[in-house]
Amino acid sequence: QVHLVESGGGLVQAGGSLRLSCAASININNAAFKGWYRQAPGKQRELVATITRGGSTNYADSVKGRFTISGDNTNNTVDLEMNRLQPEDTGVYYCNARFNLLQTYWGQGTQVTVSS
Repeated sequence: QVHLVESGGGLVQAGGSLRLSCAASININNAAFKGWYRQAPGKQRELVATITRGGSTNYADSVKGRFTISGDNTNNTVDLEMNRLQPEDTGVYYCNARFNLLQTYWGQGTQVTVSS
């Protein structure tokens, strides 16, 4: 069974920083896409950032310039550096690894809470 495990969430004041990391029980270095999504209370899950196998990145407009996604091939993780956090960044953050349409894996999520 495939497991993705997120870590690094927590409570931070507005303007602060957090670094999320996602560790996998399988080799995700060759995943076509790896990414981070979030779900705020009462809202749908939304894309935060993705990184392709080739290293191309994509960010939601709301986090551009503040968040950085990276893939660590040595440690088989995908990380999300979050700076200048705002209360609207609050939510459960989920790690995702997608190999193809039939092989997509999700973590259980980690809570990020930004206080004003």
